[in-house]
Amino acid sequence: MRALAEPMPPVRPAAGGSRWADLGPRALSAAVMLPLALYCLFAGGWAWNAMVLAATVALLWEWWRMWRHGPEPRPALSLLAGWGYMLAGAASLHWLRADTAVGLMDVLFLLVVVWSSDIGAYLAGRVIGGPKLAPRISPGKTWSGALGGLVAAMLVGLLVSRHFAPGPVAHVLLVAGVLSVASMLGDLLESACKRHYGVKDSSRLIPGHGGVFDRLDGVLAAAPVAVAVALALGPGVELWR
Repeated sequence: MRALAEPMPPVRPAAGGSRWADLGPRALSAAVMLPLALYCLFAGGWAWNAMVLAATVALLWEWWRMWRHGPEPRPALSLLAGWGYMLAGAASLHWLRADTAVGLMDVLFLLVVVWSSDIGAYLAGRVIGGPKLAPRISPGKTWSGALGGLVAAMLVGLLVSRHFAPGPVAHVLLVAGVLSVASMLGDLLESACKRHYGVKDSSRLIPGHGGVFDRLDGVLAAAPVAVAVALALGPGVELWR
């Protein structure tokens, strides 16, 4: 990705000079999307499948849009690779929820851990700041944010497990930590792709959030990892047990 070799522009505060300027639009969009996502998750069946299908269609369109506006040459393999990555994440979400015994709890645990990781990283990065995590890929991300996201994911994952069906603490923390790291790597991968294709957001479908890929980058990366954990544990066993 030749864009990654280019020098980074200086990091400037968000519009209005405040590091929290994007918090309002983010919170408003989340207030709309979160109840819908949870309703579809708990309802399962056609509601969950319809939501996953709609998100998948949006993701495939966004990747095609970025690829079409990217630098020449635009090999078809990169288009297919991006589509394959997104389809793998969507298929993992569908497969996890399809388990009638623990599917609901597994997907809920996955989403809560990823969301906690994202929120923890955002807050710790804005409040603490410090050295950049990967300045050539995503200049806004810091090591303090990554650590904050990891700690938040592990603690919230532990709370969820204690509430529903307590499992071994070490196992819960390990699974939550692995899912958190996977989600952060997915976030960095998406940032690298956007830099390569020269776009700020994958699209503008979600006010204050950019595109569907911008919101699901962590979930797409963590979902296949959750599937691997579920396969290792066997059917009917929650991810954290």
